[in-house]
Amino acid sequence: MPDNGLRISSQIIIPVKEIEVNAIRAQGAGGQNVNKVASAVHIRFDIRGSSLPDFCKYRLLCVNDHHITKEGVIVIKAQQHRSQEKNRDDGLNRLRRIIMKAMAVQKKRKKTMPTQSSRVRRLDGKTRRGQIKNLRKSIREI
Repeated sequence: MPDNGLRISSQIIIPVKEIEVNAIRAQGAGGQNVNKVASAVHIRFDIRGSSLPDFCKYRLLCVNDHHITKEGVIVIKAQQHRSQEKNRDDGLNRLRRIIMKAMAVQKKRKKTMPTQSSRVRRLDGKTRRGQIKNLRKSIREI
């Protein structure tokens, strides 16, 4: 992360002071390294107390993501790599992705109708399938 902050887009930069980065010990197997070195990283980002634009804060708080707490804090634990620096970069990239995903505006869906010929083809297929199934039935004597 550069000295000025985490760049989300050309207009939006999160200052360093708003992102809390703590080194912790990683979980799981790893031998002596995991027991001695605090290589995992906890990243906390308070959405409500940040300098993000209001529309961005609102959209982030509306997102249903397991990283966002009820209090509006994004919590990310990065422990994929052996080095603290790589885990820090990984966590910050994940934070950037969460914010960018929340800011992306979905395109409005245009309502369309099936064409007359596609309706006819669908109904013909259903009729044909029904005839095949009828032919499989056993013949009852009258």
